[in-house]
Amino acid sequence: MDSPAQASEDSGRQETATRRRRTGGRSARVRAQVLEAVGALLLEAGYDGLTVDAVAERAGVHRTTVYRRWRDVGALLADVLDTASDDTWSPPDTGSLEGDLTALNQEVYEALAGGGPTLTTALIAAGFRSPEAAAALSRFWEDRYARCAVVVTRAAGRGELPGPADGRALLVAATAPLYHELLLVRAAPDPALPHRAARAAAAAARAGAFGAPR
Repeated sequence: MDSPAQASEDSGRQETATRRRRTGGRSARVRAQVLEAVGALLLEAGYDGLTVDAVAERAGVHRTTVYRRWRDVGALLADVLDTASDDTWSPPDTGSLEGDLTALNQEVYEALAGGGPTLTTALIAAGFRSPEAAAALSRFWEDRYARCAVVVTRAAGRGELPGPADGRALLVAATAPLYHELLLVRAAPDPALPHRAARAAAAAARAGAFGAPR
């Protein structure tokens, strides 16, 4: 848990990021160029090859611009991750819990099973090296879990669940096999995995395995 001082610092960084997001014109273009360069370099050289100077050169901007706005690699990575939440994404509505979970898993699968390093896996790895990236990853996952809560709400409304359910636990159970197989075990990609994992989680939910926490 953050100390009050750390929380205050994080709040200041979030306000700075918000101001950047609201800035248009040249500032927005520079930010887009820099963040694109961060992603490209992270894929090509990994965390150890990601430097402010390299990002500036790749983005075609002066190094002082990057230092002034982002300070260091950690802040650059955090901004990349925070930008990922600046979208209108919402979970698809397929008409069934199993279908919704399968659709979510398919998106995860496509992000992880690229046959080599992907930006998603590179950012997850960077989270183990950079405290700022780790914090931004946590914010990203919290945002995604919040958006996906509607999947469980819809399932309950359709009468697919025996009672109130812990939506987060259900979503974790549905997606965890993909992260385990593709990131930890590094198993060969299996196109059937998204549906298989979703089917198992949906069956457990129908049996009451994810009753709402008391």
